[in-house]
Amino acid sequence: MLYLASRSPRRNELLSRLGVPFRALDLEVPELRAPGEAAEAYVRRVALDKARAGLALVADDAQAVVLGSDTEVVLDDRVYGKPADAADAAAMLASLAGRTHRVITVVGLVGAGREAVTTVVSEVSFAPMSAADIAAYVATGEPMGKAGGYAIQGGAERYIHHLAGSYSGVMGLPLQQTADLLAAFAAGAAGDSMDQGE
Repeated sequence: MLYLASRSPRRNELLSRLGVPFRALDLEVPELRAPGEAAEAYVRRVALDKARAGLALVADDAQAVVLGSDTEVVLDDRVYGKPADAADAAAMLASLAGRTHRVITVVGLVGAGREAVTTVVSEVSFAPMSAADIAAYVATGEPMGKAGGYAIQGGAERYIHHLAGSYSGVMGLPLQQTADLLAAFAAGAAGDSMDQGE
Protein backbone atom coordinates (compact mmCIF):
# COMPACT_ATOMS: atom_id res chain seq x y z
CA MET A 1 0.00 0.00 0.00
CA LEU A 2 1.25 3.49 -0.86
CA TYR A 3 1.03 6.16 1.83
CA LEU A 4 1.54 9.90 1.43
CA ALA A 5 3.35 11.44 4.40
CA SER A 6 1.77 14.86 3.99
CA ARG A 7 -1.16 16.96 5.15
CA SER A 8 -0.84 19.19 2.09
CA PRO A 9 -4.05 19.35 0.04
CA ARG A 10 -1.94 20.19 -3.02
CA ARG A 11 0.20 17.06 -2.71
CA ASN A 12 -2.91 14.95 -2.15
CA GLU A 13 -4.49 16.40 -5.27
CA LEU A 14 -1.32 16.00 -7.35
CA LEU A 15 -0.65 12.40 -6.29
CA SER A 16 -4.26 11.46 -7.05
CA ARG A 17 -3.65 12.56 -10.67
CA LEU A 18 -1.30 9.58 -11.11
CA GLY A 19 -4.22 7.18 -10.56
CA VAL A 20 -2.35 5.21 -7.90
CA PRO A 21 -4.35 4.26 -4.78
CA PHE A 22 -2.87 5.79 -1.62
CA ARG A 23 -3.70 6.84 1.91
CA ALA A 24 -2.63 10.17 3.38
CA LEU A 25 -0.93 10.20 6.78
CA ASP A 26 -1.35 13.03 9.23
CA LEU A 27 2.06 13.76 10.72
CA GLU A 28 4.21 16.71 11.70
CA VAL A 29 7.94 16.65 10.95
CA PRO A 30 10.29 19.48 12.04
CA GLU A 31 11.64 21.53 9.15
CA LEU A 32 14.77 23.21 10.49
CA ARG A 33 17.84 23.80 8.37
CA ALA A 34 21.07 22.99 10.17
CA PRO A 35 23.85 25.61 10.20
CA GLY A 36 25.94 25.21 7.06
CA GLU A 37 23.57 22.66 5.54
CA ALA A 38 23.33 23.08 1.76
CA ALA A 39 19.84 23.95 0.53
CA GLU A 40 19.46 20.83 -1.61
CA ALA A 41 20.73 18.57 1.18
CA TYR A 42 18.25 20.17 3.57
CA VAL A 43 15.28 19.58 1.25
CA ARG A 44 16.37 15.98 0.67
CA ARG A 45 16.73 15.34 4.40
CA VAL A 46 13.29 16.74 5.21
CA ALA A 47 11.61 14.71 2.44
CA LEU A 48 13.22 11.51 3.74
CA ASP A 49 12.45 12.44 7.36
CA LYS A 50 8.78 12.70 6.40
CA ALA A 51 8.82 9.35 4.57
CA ARG A 52 10.62 7.60 7.44
CA ALA A 53 8.26 9.09 10.03
CA GLY A 54 5.34 7.92 7.92
CA LEU A 55 6.76 4.41 7.67
CA ALA A 56 7.05 4.28 11.47
CA LEU A 57 3.33 5.11 11.69
CA VAL A 58 2.34 2.18 9.46
CA ALA A 59 4.91 -0.33 10.70
CA ASP A 60 2.20 -3.01 10.92
CA ASP A 61 1.86 -2.96 7.10
CA ALA A 62 4.75 -5.06 5.77
CA GLN A 63 3.98 -3.93 2.21
CA ALA A 64 3.92 -0.24 3.05
CA VAL A 65 5.68 2.24 0.79
CA VAL A 66 5.66 5.81 2.06
CA LEU A 67 6.15 8.89 -0.09
CA GLY A 68 7.58 11.99 1.55
CA SER A 69 8.17 15.24 -0.29
CA ASP A 70 9.48 18.69 0.49
CA THR A 71 9.52 21.85 -1.62
CA GLU A 72 11.55 24.94 -0.85
CA VAL A 73 12.13 28.26 -2.58
CA VAL A 74 15.82 29.22 -2.69
CA LEU A 75 17.39 32.56 -3.64
CA ASP A 76 21.05 33.40 -2.99
CA ASP A 77 21.33 30.30 -0.76
CA ARG A 78 18.50 31.60 1.44
CA VAL A 79 15.80 28.99 1.93
CA TYR A 80 12.39 30.64 2.04
CA GLY A 81 10.07 28.61 4.22
CA LYS A 82 6.44 29.40 4.89
CA PRO A 83 5.82 33.02 5.95
CA ALA A 84 5.25 33.62 9.66
CA ASP A 85 2.71 36.37 9.00
CA ALA A 86 1.51 38.82 6.34
CA ALA A 87 4.50 41.14 6.82
CA ASP A 88 6.89 38.21 6.35
CA ALA A 89 5.02 37.14 3.20
CA ALA A 90 5.25 40.67 1.79
CA ALA A 91 9.00 40.81 2.53
CA MET A 92 9.54 37.47 0.79
CA LEU A 93 7.63 38.56 -2.30
CA ALA A 94 9.47 41.89 -2.41
CA SER A 95 12.81 40.05 -2.47
CA LEU A 96 11.64 37.59 -5.15
CA ALA A 97 10.05 40.23 -7.41
CA GLY A 98 11.99 40.95 -10.60
CA ARG A 99 14.41 38.08 -9.96
CA THR A 100 14.87 34.39 -10.76
CA HIS A 101 14.91 31.86 -7.95
CA ARG A 102 15.15 28.08 -7.67
CA VAL A 103 12.41 25.80 -6.42
CA ILE A 104 13.82 22.52 -5.11
CA THR A 105 11.44 19.59 -4.67
CA VAL A 106 12.65 16.24 -3.39
CA VAL A 107 10.48 13.13 -3.43
CA GLY A 108 11.53 10.25 -1.19
CA LEU A 109 10.13 6.71 -1.15
CA VAL A 110 10.74 4.45 1.82
CA GLY A 111 9.76 0.81 2.22
CA ALA A 112 11.03 -2.15 4.21
CA GLY A 113 14.82 -1.78 4.00
CA ARG A 114 14.66 0.34 0.84
CA GLU A 115 14.85 4.04 0.07
CA ALA A 116 14.91 6.04 -3.16
CA VAL A 117 14.85 9.75 -3.90
CA THR A 118 14.53 12.06 -6.85
CA THR A 119 15.41 15.74 -6.86
CA VAL A 120 13.80 18.22 -9.23
CA VAL A 121 15.09 21.78 -9.47
CA SER A 122 13.04 24.38 -11.34
CA GLU A 123 13.79 28.04 -12.03
CA VAL A 124 11.02 30.60 -11.59
CA SER A 125 11.32 34.20 -12.75
CA PHE A 126 9.04 36.82 -11.24
CA ALA A 127 8.15 40.02 -13.04
CA PRO A 128 8.62 43.20 -11.03
CA MET A 129 5.86 43.71 -8.44
CA SER A 130 4.88 47.05 -6.97
CA ALA A 131 4.21 47.45 -3.25
CA ALA A 132 0.51 47.70 -4.13
CA ASP A 133 0.70 44.43 -6.14
CA ILE A 134 2.33 42.67 -3.20
CA ALA A 135 -0.12 44.09 -0.66
CA ALA A 136 -3.09 43.04 -2.79
CA TYR A 137 -1.77 39.50 -3.20
CA VAL A 138 -0.92 39.12 0.48
CA ALA A 139 -4.41 40.39 1.37
CA THR A 140 -5.91 37.35 -0.42
CA GLY A 141 -4.36 35.12 2.27
CA GLU A 142 -2.97 32.78 -0.37
CA PRO A 143 0.72 33.25 0.56
CA MET A 144 0.22 31.79 4.02
CA GLY A 145 1.38 28.20 4.34
CA LYS A 146 3.27 28.36 1.02
CA ALA A 147 7.04 28.15 0.66
CA GLY A 148 8.29 31.52 -0.54
CA GLY A 149 4.91 33.09 0.14
CA TYR A 150 3.28 32.24 -3.18
CA ALA A 151 1.26 29.60 -5.02
CA ILE A 152 2.19 29.20 -8.69
CA GLN A 153 -1.24 27.69 -9.36
CA GLY A 154 -3.01 30.66 -7.76
CA GLY A 155 -2.91 34.42 -7.91
CA ALA A 156 0.88 34.59 -8.15
CA GLU A 157 0.78 33.01 -11.60
CA ARG A 158 0.10 36.40 -13.18
CA TYR A 159 3.51 37.65 -11.98
CA ILE A 160 5.56 34.67 -13.22
CA HIS A 161 7.02 35.46 -16.63
CA HIS A 162 9.23 32.39 -17.01
CA LEU A 163 9.37 28.85 -15.65
CA ALA A 164 12.10 26.35 -16.51
CA GLY A 165 11.40 22.96 -14.98
CA SER A 166 8.39 21.22 -13.50
CA TYR A 167 5.18 23.17 -12.92
CA SER A 168 3.80 20.40 -10.67
CA GLY A 169 7.18 20.30 -8.92
CA VAL A 170 6.83 23.97 -8.01
CA MET A 171 3.32 23.16 -6.73
CA GLY A 172 4.81 20.47 -4.48
CA LEU A 173 5.02 17.14 -6.33
CA PRO A 174 6.72 16.70 -9.74
CA LEU A 175 4.36 14.23 -11.39
CA GLN A 176 6.52 12.83 -14.19
CA GLN A 177 9.49 12.18 -11.93
CA THR A 178 7.26 10.81 -9.15
CA ALA A 179 5.60 8.38 -11.57
CA ASP A 180 9.05 7.17 -12.72
CA LEU A 181 10.23 6.77 -9.13
CA LEU A 182 7.13 4.78 -8.14
CA ALA A 183 7.52 2.51 -11.17
CA ALA A 184 11.20 1.86 -10.49
CA PHE A 185 10.52 1.22 -6.81
CA ALA A 186 7.73 -1.23 -7.64
CA ALA A 187 10.04 -3.01 -10.08
CA GLY A 188 12.64 -3.38 -7.34
CA ALA A 189 15.18 -1.19 -9.11
CA ALA A 190 15.55 1.31 -6.30
CA GLY A 191 18.58 1.00 -4.10
CA ASP A 192 19.83 3.31 -1.38
CA SER A 193 19.64 6.27 -3.71
CA MET A 194 18.15 6.84 -7.10
CA ASP A 195 18.71 10.53 -7.44
CA GLN A 196 17.50 12.06 -10.67
CA GLY A 197 18.60 15.64 -10.16
CA GLU A 198 17.72 18.04 -12.94
